Amino acid sequence: MVNADRSDSVLKLGEKIVEELGLNQTVDTLGRWMAHYIAEKMEDVETATEDRAQKMSVCADAILKLWSHRSELPKGKRPLEDFEPIFRALQSLDPDDTTPRYFRQARSAVSEEGETSETKRWLDVASGLDFTARILIRYCLAVAIKGTVDKSPEWLALAEAAVGEDDVDVRIARVVFVDANAMNFENPIDQEREKTEALLKKLDAFAELANTISSHLRQKLTQPSN
Repeated sequence: MVNADRSDSVLKLGEKIVEELGLNQTVDTLGRWMAHYIAEKMEDVETATEDRAQKMSVCADAILKLWSHRSELPKGKRPLEDFEPIFRALQSLDPDDTTPRYFRQARSAVSEEGETSETKRWLDVASGLDFTARILIRYCLAVAIKGTVDKSPEWLALAEAAVGEDDVDVRIARVVFVDANAMNFENPIDQEREKTEALLKKLDAFAELANTISSHLRQKLTQPSN
């Protein structure tokens, strides 16, 4: 059951869905049926003289169930459709998760007291690569979405108010959208120049780490085989 404090936000999300799907014959049959169904439930709430809370709950639950199946809505009518390529690319990656993606257990598996200098060196390389790769991935996603977002900002605002942190797509879209908005490629302000300079330093560090691995592999190739 939807919290009463969220009901108005959920109804606004429902209004947007109905508006986007449309009620005329130009929309596919399934989309038109869903739009009619949600519209009817919303009208029940608006005209209710008794049992309004119950009707509000039924309506809000229907809207949220439809939202959870938004990927099945018609092409061109889906909420956050601009972000779908990003979602497909990320799949399990959550930019808000600060846990290393590829380096979760390595340090805990070896006690720092028992680490040799060589072990520590390579574990530090792995940790540095993981950290820098996360930042570079976020930058690439922001550049990818920049200039392609059309209706998504409105969808994002409505969805955040209605479902908030309960929806991982909304959470990821917010991170990418904020990153994209922060990048004024045409007329960067001083703050953005500082961010760009910091990113370049991290990229240079990434290159150094890559060179470390490259040198190590080349050295192995020059060693005579047994």
